[in-house]
Amino acid sequence: MERRAPGAAQMSQAVQPAHANARGELSAGQLLQWIDITACLAAEKHAGVSCVTASVDDIQFEETARVGQVITIKAKITRAFSTSMEISIKVTVQDVFTGIEKLVSVAFSTFVAKPVGKEKIHLKPVTLLTEQDHVEHNLATERRKIRLQHEDTFNNLMKESSKFDDPICDEEEEMVSTRGTAVQSIELVLPPHANHHGNTFGGQIMAWMETVATISASRLCRAHPLLKSVDMFKFRGPSTVGDRLVFSAIVNNTFQTCVEVGVRVEAFNCLEWAEGQGRHINSAFLIYNAIDDKEELITFQRIKPISKDDFRRYRGAMARKRIRLGRKYVISHKEEIPLCIHWDRSKQASLSNGNVEALKTLAAKKGWEVTSAVGKTKLYTLEEQDVLSVWVEKHVRSPAHLAYQLLSDFTKRPLWDPHYMSCEVIDWVSEDDQIYYITCPIVNGDKPKDFVVLVSRRKPLKDDNTHVVAVKSVILPSVPPSPQYVRGEIVCAGFLIHAVDSSSCTVSYFNRVSAGILPYFAGNLGGWSKSIEETAASCVQYIENTINDRFTSTF
Repeated sequence: MERRAPGAAQMSQAVQPAHANARGELSAGQLLQWIDITACLAAEKHAGVSCVTASVDDIQFEETARVGQVITIKAKITRAFSTSMEISIKVTVQDVFTGIEKLVSVAFSTFVAKPVGKEKIHLKPVTLLTEQDHVEHNLATERRKIRLQHEDTFNNLMKESSKFDDPICDEEEEMVSTRGTAVQSIELVLPPHANHHGNTFGGQIMAWMETVATISASRLCRAHPLLKSVDMFKFRGPSTVGDRLVFSAIVNNTFQTCVEVGVRVEAFNCLEWAEGQGRHINSAFLIYNAIDDKEELITFQRIKPISKDDFRRYRGAMARKRIRLGRKYVISHKEEIPLCIHWDRSKQASLSNGNVEALKTLAAKKGWEVTSAVGKTKLYTLEEQDVLSVWVEKHVRSPAHLAYQLLSDFTKRPLWDPHYMSCEVIDWVSEDDQIYYITCPIVNGDKPKDFVVLVSRRKPLKDDNTHVVAVKSVILPSVPPSPQYVRGEIVCAGFLIHAVDSSSCTVSYFNRVSAGILPYFAGNLGGWSKSIEETAASCVQYIENTINDRFTSTF
């Protein structure tokens, strides 16, 4: 038998027809119930007293399970605070015929210990058995900070979003209203719906919420909605047997192949029901994909907000998406899978051209969405399955060719980019290609990172006005990884510089974000940092000041 860590629990379930949806797949609502039960039992094993669900962080669904397959849910405490605990949850599915096991979901829940009588609760520390336990224990503090500042971050992003218009929102073509997606449902809480504390079981509430959200999403897409993720559930208050629970769901916004549905839950006892005054006990936001009859993802039409409440929900969905992007690194902590290639001077031309073409291909992709707009700087993001890319666009008062000269010299980058501690040329391959060794500061208490990158430069062709500076990590045997640093990787990044006129240009920075790069972007994408905007402003100031100094020195 596998050794079970203190504060851990495991559940195994064979998926039966009663657990399945219309597609023969395990209902997401049923899975949420099982997850909540397993996490609660792990929390109570550590605390030694009854525990209740306080919140559930983004649940990302990577795989589906079908009737006949076996679901395994493992939950364990990652860190205990004074009265609350973080529980990590890992869900896998196994095919009984092949024995192949796949990851379904990774999530984190927060449970609060309930004191017995007037006795104060102070939870004991978690026993750490493995290196991964230590990693998750350290990251738990970062995740807790994000949870605590979530509301302030959201409010700040809502204020910021009111300062600029979503350009897509101004296009009337192929836009739809969400009024037809509103769904309301009611449930009477019976004894089978209660947990062992006498309150309505949190997993049951989540399952009911998932049902009404799925109906709402289906009214927009006219297809089979597939739950992709659940935004942070937060339980605002309890309900008990005999309460009437009213569930209200509506589509808030769409993002290419995703749609966000908001669900609000109100509880009424008998007197409150007669008076029409309920208690708001829960809200959550569920994100769906949808597939057509060819099993291909559907691209949703853009939402056209009409009323004041439509606009509030529309912009709220944009803010939550940005927070989710920022939380992604802290929540999942995915390990880096090296993709970079060995540098081979005999293949210089193909490696250099591939570097440039990869950047141009990234820039030409469809689906970029505005995340923020501050002053001269706009931030766009692009999500493709599990890959996140960032585009930072800024207007610069400088001729394009001079901005190109400054930005293509990476030895000067530490002068304006705080994410670069040092940057030196280690191989001057040609006039257009150089290999640099870069060191970066510490993020999230880890070791500092270093990179070995190929920088490929291209001036515009006759029929083009775009200067290119492409960046990609390479492996150089003469610069092996150092124990002082964590070797990171840049998959695809760089600058595209477009001339606007003879005295100004648009500088666009692109980065296909790898696990090693994401910590430097996470806070900014999530809305609790302005490091990207500040770095962009520093870049603009560096270029414009350098150009002005050169102009002044000639007179």
